[in-house]
Amino acid sequence: MRKIDHDAVLRARVLLLGSGRLGLLEEVHAYRVLAEVSPKAYLPKLVDALLSMSYRGRDPEVHLALAAEAVEAARRIESGAPTRAERLCRALDVYQSALFALGRRSEGYVACEEMAEAGQSGRLANVLAEDGRFQEAAELNEKAARNGIPEHSFWNMVEWAANLEGAGLHNAASAVFGELVDQTRREAAGQCTALAILTWELVHLSRMREAAGQGADAAATRQEALAVLEELATAGEPKNWSCILTWWVTLFALSGRVDEPAASAESPMPPFGTDLRWSSDTRDAFLGTLPELEAKAARLREDGRLSELVDVQRRISIRVALREGNHPYRFGERFKPYFDEGVALARRLPDDPARLARALTDRSMFLAAARTFEPAYADFAEAVALVDAR
Repeated sequence: MRKIDHDAVLRARVLLLGSGRLGLLEEVHAYRVLAEVSPKAYLPKLVDALLSMSYRGRDPEVHLALAAEAVEAARRIESGAPTRAERLCRALDVYQSALFALGRRSEGYVACEEMAEAGQSGRLANVLAEDGRFQEAAELNEKAARNGIPEHSFWNMVEWAANLEGAGLHNAASAVFGELVDQTRREAAGQCTALAILTWELVHLSRMREAAGQGADAAATRQEALAVLEELATAGEPKNWSCILTWWVTLFALSGRVDEPAASAESPMPPFGTDLRWSSDTRDAFLGTLPELEAKAARLREDGRLSELVDVQRRISIRVALREGNHPYRFGERFKPYFDEGVALARRLPDDPARLARALTDRSMFLAAARTFEPAYADFAEAVALVDAR
């Protein structure tokens, strides 16, 4: 049994009872001492203080050490204590994030497994998707959705559908996404969500139905999206919504997953379909390919290889959207050149209407995000005509 330093305990109590304002380091030290003699009272306080200190640190190794200590303290909280699971998951979340930031993925994965055992499986599902284990991730998504965590939220349902699609289960994926669209229709009818969000979801559902071989359903969904865009072009949004750009970014990025390398444990990829809850190492690696893609685009442009150039430019646009698409400042001005170029290049491919339809659809959805609905409608109407004429 560890010997208790009673003098240290007395000093810690006096320090905490003093009238002066304590620094966080002093507070942590006091809680470390008192947690040995009164764990029920002070272990939760120690966890909170350690996590607060970890947030302030800039050294990744120090951040990791503090998070690890917070995890150990949380594990020592009495089983059945009301806040034990919440604090343990919070500490594990900071710990796994620090591990992934340092490239220690196998240890981070173990921490995510422990979080899942404690009741929070979302991060484990993300990591499984990064490694290409989509079916396992989808099973966790389904369990969470069926348990109402949270029920039919955009983020939960998009992630679940994305992982089903990644596993090649296209019919199941479109069915799950269809559930989300049904709910969004109801909310839009009651002015509880933006019509732009409904448009983005309908367009994405049409893509999913095409991939599932449901051509007639895909065509009907495109027509519904076109009707919503026409309503927006005519009357605008019935209500003024705060920034909803994350919805657009998420679905735009997800639409481009098929053009990226396959995810694997050896070469992780972002968990497309989430609201950017990515491992920092995976995110940095994905966005870090921008210079390489821009150099490739320059070579393709010089060689006149337009079809490949259109595809590479789209991959560039998706990365730029992921990097800064959530910021509304000068949104339209910053992003319009990317989508204009995509359409201009695709128009130079008269024998490839599919690429032009995709470029027009991308620009239309961007214009809806920029709240310029009339040109968004015109672009999508042209895209629908091209697709339906095939």
